[in-house]
Amino acid sequence: MTARSFQVEPLAHVIGGRIEPTDDYWGGTRSIIRIDGTRFDADAVTGLDAFSHLEIVFRFHRTDPTDLNLGARRARDNPNWPVVGTFGHRNMRRLNWLGVSRCRLLKVDGLNLHVEELDAVDGTPVLDIKPWFAEFGPRGDVRQAAWSSEMLTDYFATPPE
Repeated sequence: MTARSFQVEPLAHVIGGRIEPTDDYWGGTRSIIRIDGTRFDADAVTGLDAFSHLEIVFRFHRTDPTDLNLGARRARDNPNWPVVGTFGHRNMRRLNWLGVSRCRLLKVDGLNLHVEELDAVDGTPVLDIKPWFAEFGPRGDVRQAAWSSEMLTDYFATPPE
């Protein structure tokens, strides 16, 4: 089997919210996902307001392409956490620089989706928007490495004043 490349185009962009990608304190962050009005009209979001959450696929557009790490490393370079392979992380140092985030949908205003706690920064290209269906959540017992829970303690906390 040979590798195939393919091209994707943004269908929306993140407007507002955070301007710098940082590791923590995404709690309360509000932004707008502005859908491309040259390709979509209001019909594209019909019924979306019936959902409380969205799943967003986006591209880490501010990642330094020389900072790619396909091997194993410690999350956040923390010496207290174990070495984990690239697929054991959810960070931006990935081959295709893709991110997936779930956020709360606050309001649909034309082609502007007002959201909260989307961990993508202003200008981020959005590749897909899907309503969150509870049935697509994990089935059965969920487990994860202890270091990941420790690392994410403040991820969705509100910023300190």
